[in-house]
Amino acid sequence: MTASRDAEAPLPGVVGSGAAMAEVSRLVRRVAPSQATVLVVGETGTGKELVARSVHQLSQRSDGPYVRVNCGALNESLLESELFGHVKGAFTGAIENKTGRFEAAHGGTIFLDEISSMSAKLQVKLLRVLQENEFERVGESRTIRVDARVVAASNQLLEDEVEAGRFRDDLYYRLNVVPIYLPPLRERREDIITLAKFFVEKHAQANRLPAPAWTRAMEEALLRHDWPGNVRELENYMARVVVLCHDGGADPSQVPPPGRGERRFKPAAGARGRGDIASLSRQLVRLGIESLPEGTLHERLVGGLERELIDQVLADCDQVQTKAAQRLGINRNTLHKKVNEPGRPED
Repeated sequence: MTASRDAEAPLPGVVGSGAAMAEVSRLVRRVAPSQATVLVVGETGTGKELVARSVHQLSQRSDGPYVRVNCGALNESLLESELFGHVKGAFTGAIENKTGRFEAAHGGTIFLDEISSMSAKLQVKLLRVLQENEFERVGESRTIRVDARVVAASNQLLEDEVEAGRFRDDLYYRLNVVPIYLPPLRERREDIITLAKFFVEKHAQANRLPAPAWTRAMEEALLRHDWPGNVRELENYMARVVVLCHDGGADPSQVPPPGRGERRFKPAAGARGRGDIASLSRQLVRLGIESLPEGTLHERLVGGLERELIDQVLADCDQVQTKAAQRLGINRNTLHKKVNEPGRPED
């Protein structure tokens, strides 16, 4: 019984002991001592890097380096140089030799975040590293051998990316030796209050403020929200609570709501009425469909509202289409086509 409890104990730096996270802990503790490649899959903000660090810390490589690379933050040429290094003169601006992240991770672990955004060219080079443990720096023919364990993470289902032709199936099978699914916060609601209290203490200390007294009203408000931004959104909200409520109780009415404000909240049941009809009428005029040929109203209305929704989500995501597509629940290519479809108004 004790061994079973130890296997499901929270991971280093990971808060939460509900059934979903206990399963994650059990799997991480089983795979960490091995040399197996690990693929962590979960929505943005669920804590994939914390799981990757736990794999490293609980492994036989824990005394070695832990190196993180965000594959989605760099274009192909910069990412290639970042991963594999380059030699002086390899390209414009290469004024000296550079050691890549794989070399830096020798004897330890390299965490490849947002692996689904990697280009086809780099997928080939990564596949070779996984198969042969070797590569060449950019601009150099000398082969370098490396011993680094790979932990990859994706907020997309790589099976879908393979089917869409954006991700190599042979690379997918190499990465997916031990998959670990990290559930979103809405699927581990039993951890919400524990996490919230942890973040209150953390940010109270960081800001040198007293922690607000916990209230039933705050607990109920936290449990009502679905937390689409997951643990990251919850932490940001609790930091807000600390700053605005440190001189009293944690009162949700005194704190702007989670996410991006009141636009996130739906009206209560039965609250729709004449105001909504008037708003819809204004919407029809704005979309230019107050006088349309018979049989085209539905198509034009749906298309117009869809364009407005896409524009709003893109604005909220700073025009990053990958992030906007995830929030909309559609494929990245589908969003790109909709943004660039003929007849769409120019910005």
